[in-house]
Amino acid sequence: MTTFDKREQGFEAKFAHDEELMFKVMARSTKLLGMWAAAQLGLGGGAAATYATQLVTTNLESRTSDDIVRKVAADLAGKDVSTEEVARKLQEFQHQALQQLEADR
Repeated sequence: MTTFDKREQGFEAKFAHDEELMFKVMARSTKLLGMWAAAQLGLGGGAAATYATQLVTTNLESRTSDDIVRKVAADLAGKDVSTEEVARKLQEFQHQALQQLEADR
């Protein structure tokens, strides 16, 4: 195996690792956002968990955070929560999820 082949394998492994990490960060941060939104909606227990799980499923189908932000903002429209606040919360939860995943390693 040549040095070039080894480098190529290294880059492919790093890419796969980074993609897996981003998938986990998005899933975890979406669930955290769902739990936060459920609390804003007055949902608790199983209803909150169901809401958060549905958001994660929606995110897996759409693969964009903009869709999740729009959905949560629409759900919270009657609670005086702006789209910008939801987007900020998602960003906070993404940082939190990344820190949690790095701590788990």
